[in-house]
Amino acid sequence: MGVNLLAANTHNTSMHMTGSGIYAPEAVKVYYYDMETESGQLMLSELKSRPRSEPTYPAPVDWSAYAKGIEPFSSEQLDFPGMIYFDEFTFTELKRNAGNYTVCQKDLCCHLTYEMSEKRRDEVYALGAFDGLHTVEGQYYLQICTLLKCQTTDLGTCGEPVGSAFTKFEEFALSGTFGTSYVFPQLILSGSQLAPERHYEVSRDGRLKSRSGASLPILVTALYGRVFEKDPPRLGQGPGKLQ
Repeated sequence: MGVNLLAANTHNTSMHMTGSGIYAPEAVKVYYYDMETESGQLMLSELKSRPRSEPTYPAPVDWSAYAKGIEPFSSEQLDFPGMIYFDEFTFTELKRNAGNYTVCQKDLCCHLTYEMSEKRRDEVYALGAFDGLHTVEGQYYLQICTLLKCQTTDLGTCGEPVGSAFTKFEEFALSGTFGTSYVFPQLILSGSQLAPERHYEVSRDGRLKSRSGASLPILVTALYGRVFEKDPPRLGQGPGKLQ
């Protein structure tokens, strides 16, 4: 049976809405990014109707297996708050060119192991965690672990939009103590381009890892979790429905 699906996304560069894509469990099919103009693009792709029956369907991932099986990495530095799209994250700064860091918020602890080619003085990176209800343009519960470049060397800009990066990471591994199986990995490089899949992998124990041989100018890498059972009741649903 063939099914045609038509969907649209807003392309508004002033609001940092830069494009969209078509994604499948086994691959990124096609995506479009344009921060320079307001023009759009029609994207087409053929998706498998029963992907689970295909040999290329990924093996199940236990998104918290690794993170819950290790002790949090110790650090003497203080965490600090920062905003990403109106959500208050807990951040910790990456002080060295290589190391192990942990940052926690509520039930979520995010672990990072990394190595940079060099620690530049003009660029600052931070590891962040968010475990809470997003309330802007909808209400939905999120658990997010992210490694990102701050807009400037001022830690107060961590979470602000950034377009380019010169710091290159030789390797990284990001994981979190997620309370959901709905976790979506992302890796965005300088120029706000999606990283080719040959540069990273997701292990079955829940780590988003770089592949060897690639030195990457990372803008942001993240594990984006959706905790559907913690969403607030919608109108007409559940015990909180309006009478």
